[in-house]
Amino acid sequence: MKKIILFFLLIFFIFNAETLASSYEPDISAEAAILIDADTGMILFEKNANQSMFPASTTKILTGIIAIEKGSLEKKIVVDKATPYEINGSHIALEPDEVLTMKDLIYATLIESANDAATVIGKDISGSTEEFAKLMNSRAKEMGAKNTNFTNANGLPDDNHTTTAYDLAMIAKYAMQNELFRDIVSNYLYTIEPTNKKTDFRYLRSSNKLLYSTEKINVNGNSVPIKYEGANGIKTGYTVQAQSCLVASAHRNGQNLISVVLKANGNNVYIDTHKLLNYGFDNFSNVKVAFKNEFIDNIDVENGDKPFVTGIVGSDLFNLIPKGKEAQVKKNIILPQKISAPVNKGQVIGRIELTLDNKIIGTCNIVSAMEVNQKAAFEVVNIEGSSILKKWWFWLIFLFIVWRTYIELKRRKIKKRRRQSYLYSKF
Repeated sequence: MKKIILFFLLIFFIFNAETLASSYEPDISAEAAILIDADTGMILFEKNANQSMFPASTTKILTGIIAIEKGSLEKKIVVDKATPYEINGSHIALEPDEVLTMKDLIYATLIESANDAATVIGKDISGSTEEFAKLMNSRAKEMGAKNTNFTNANGLPDDNHTTTAYDLAMIAKYAMQNELFRDIVSNYLYTIEPTNKKTDFRYLRSSNKLLYSTEKINVNGNSVPIKYEGANGIKTGYTVQAQSCLVASAHRNGQNLISVVLKANGNNVYIDTHKLLNYGFDNFSNVKVAFKNEFIDNIDVENGDKPFVTGIVGSDLFNLIPKGKEAQVKKNIILPQKISAPVNKGQVIGRIELTLDNKIIGTCNIVSAMEVNQKAAFEVVNIEGSSILKKWWFWLIFLFIVWRTYIELKRRKIKKRRRQSYLYSKF
């Protein structure tokens, strides 16, 4: 009997080995890492995610998105005389007084990871590297970064140039909402045409092997290419201090993930990234947890021409939910007991908090499905929704009052004349 039980247990584990393995959190060798849902920012995995780290060239994610938002792509930029001689590391051999477009400099920054191009961008936008760094730090906070301090546009070593895995994930999440940024980082090749200082074409190639490399790595005992199915960005980085860094993004079956790996050893940065992305795709489902126009409740309206306003869900909401826990998601509806007129159609009047395991995993707005105007200062009284002026008995009473008033006025007039006649007769 024991042998039979052991046999069936063995069969069970053989056929469910992959499922059981995928349910475990990934073993990450890098010093810091994080995996988030790119659409909501929900954290799916983290390791030392708020630890201060050197970002190396992943810094250029922020440089690139600022350049896209604040710069003009076709603007011709003249390279200053200092930058070509100040910059170490990766570059595109810019020369003093060389003229390039902002577009070419952005592609060089994000694809070739050119330190000289990033520096020229910063100087053009803010006037100096120092002023651009201030802009970077201000924008990083607006994007959700909490512990970032950048001192330059390219990520070259500086003891005060630090960030966290969490902050880089928030910056990347914001940047990936921009269509041009997404298009740039999803490509690994770009060509800059000859300039006033260069007669040859510059052929740029990304170091993000997730996009193209057939080189093999070992991921959980499996030999697989570094190229990752669904990978669409974002940026690598390396310095001696920072070691190998990678902010990656991937899309599969309606799911958008962003991973950050900081201070990894060599190709381990790709192994860790594969593990993180696999963990996200294998263990989470993209579930529609709220439906646009779904009825929520009626809320009383004060001083309105209608007694209540109908609250509905403002938009569809999708969220990554751990597989098997879809039914455990709870909705916490937050609405006022009453609201004052006027209320516009589509106006936000409340929100829904979606929770799982007592943690908020997403929110969506509750909006008004109708317009409610403010009640006029003087208003004809209504009875059962119909104007009193439309009631036949109202007009009967009204005419009776008018008739009685007329009779009374006529009587008083006659009485007054009789009195005056009496007084005249005395004289």
